[in-house]
Amino acid sequence: MKKPSATAQNKETERSAATSSSAAPAATDRSEAEDPTASLQADLDRFRDLALRSQADFENYKKRSAREKEEAIKYANSSLLERLVAIIDNFELGLEAAKGDSEQSPIYSGMTLVLKQLHDFLAENGLQPIEAEGKRFDPNLHQAIPEGIVLRQTRRGYRFRDRLLRPSSVVVSSGPGK
Repeated sequence: MKKPSATAQNKETERSAATSSSAAPAATDRSEAEDPTASLQADLDRFRDLALRSQADFENYKKRSAREKEEAIKYANSSLLERLVAIIDNFELGLEAAKGDSEQSPIYSGMTLVLKQLHDFLAENGLQPIEAEGKRFDPNLHQAIPEGIVLRQTRRGYRFRDRLLRPSSVVVSSGPGK
């Protein structure tokens, strides 16, 4: 016995469906057949969007990580330099005391050269002294409360590259003299 072709079966099924039922159920069968395709397309669009967002988030993460790593390397020596700056302060105080005795002394001259070498070494590594005397008070760079002109610096401040390592301790005028 010969089997009928698939198109013949489809035509017969359509005729029997059309004669036995009304047009409304046939419309619902078609909409059900289209809904899985539409929902699959919506899922595909949603997953594509999710993949693109995840990829963008990952790229941003890589850039942020590289930037943070670069910054950590750039400022890795800041704690060491901060401790070294305290030693230089004491060295400068000793130099000031020795200056009162005799500036022509070979010990004083040697200490001055050592201090210059230290300052040069620190400058090569990105440390810059902050000049404060005679400048307008800046709370971002100076450690004092009142605003005015810096009269005297009691402890030198330093910048390490583009960051403040230690603010200058200063004596500040309260304004113009009377």
